[in-house]
Amino acid sequence: MTDYKSDLMRLLQERGHIYQTTDADGLDALAQKESIPAYIGFDCTGPSLHVGSLVQIMTLRRLQKTGHKPIVIMGGGTTKIGDPSDKTEARPMLDDATIESNKQSILRIFERFLVFGDGPTDAVMIDNADWLDDLGYIPFLRDAGRHFSINRMLTLDSVKQRLEREQSLSFLEFNYMILQAYDFLELYRRNGCRLQCGGSEQWSNIVNGIDLARRMEGAELFGITSPLVTTADGAKMGKTVNGAVWLHEEFLPAYDYWQFWRNTDDRDVGKFLRLFTELSMEEITRLENLEGSQINSAKEVLANEATTMCHGADAAKQAAETARKTFAEGSGGGDLPSHVVEGSEISVVDGLLALGFVQSKKEARRLIAGGGARIDGEQVVREDAIISAPSGEIKLSSGKKKHGLLSFN
Repeated sequence: MTDYKSDLMRLLQERGHIYQTTDADGLDALAQKESIPAYIGFDCTGPSLHVGSLVQIMTLRRLQKTGHKPIVIMGGGTTKIGDPSDKTEARPMLDDATIESNKQSILRIFERFLVFGDGPTDAVMIDNADWLDDLGYIPFLRDAGRHFSINRMLTLDSVKQRLEREQSLSFLEFNYMILQAYDFLELYRRNGCRLQCGGSEQWSNIVNGIDLARRMEGAELFGITSPLVTTADGAKMGKTVNGAVWLHEEFLPAYDYWQFWRNTDDRDVGKFLRLFTELSMEEITRLENLEGSQINSAKEVLANEATTMCHGADAAKQAAETARKTFAEGSGGGDLPSHVVEGSEISVVDGLLALGFVQSKKEARRLIAGGGARIDGEQVVREDAIISAPSGEIKLSSGKKKHGLLSFN
């Protein structure tokens, strides 16, 4: 482990945020001398980010906590092209109105994690459409494009993998790496930005930006990538059988977000506490060394800390209380997924679908056949079972950890 001197690099290292650096010693020295403007880019392809983006969001938060200036780049320009990194096909094209709506929605997420303002270490959000939309094609090719080698670009993983699989890579997507490199150059010119951070799949894009700024401005810029976060069983973190774990409560209730963290594999507790909380290292060491059923208390701490940061302390407290009532007392809770039934009955299959526990009726029948569906704690044994209630609420469960309420008018 490298013995860093700056608060920034020490914190990023001990929390597990560093995978690759372009010049670790140079960046460490710079971070000791001055406040560094640093950026991470996020495309506006949807109205919410998911936990797959949380490592990068926490990187920006840690930058700010150690006295540096986070720059959140919203890819209003690059979203119109689509990043081919880690993708097997082109993204759908979005119009300007949709991109702007997505950008404003995503801003609300960052406001929970960062302090925005006009101060020297206050975060700022910038849209790269501010400069990319106005680029002249011929001047851009002449000034920036001439510094890129097609031979080298063809060897980059994001390009090579698509070509080896004989998957289409449009000329539009091929330009993405040049435009991202230009972003770093433009941010250096406009904001004095010296550091770009990103996921490991962004390494070549970051290096391209550093090289372009050196060639065109003689600037010394830096890059850090964080590791791809996987769970103990090798799955990509945040990918579940029910889809992405969204950071906006409109797409995933706070209770489900809390449960996602509570259901962490025992082997991942320490890693996730380091990455996604601000607990002291001493406390994290204590929690990750708990054994047997005691590790569940560490998972609850993780769930409370992560949910508080994303949704607020009240939401975390309510989610924890709902879980306690559901599991300890066997009763319902006001924060559980719910569905209002029009009438006095619904089939178990349709109830499972309505609560989002399954994606199809076929999947619901398999769940019932496997003994995984319960009504108020009682196992459902018939695939054509009907839930009937003149009024009130019925708790429908999928397995041991998913519970929802069906309300009857």
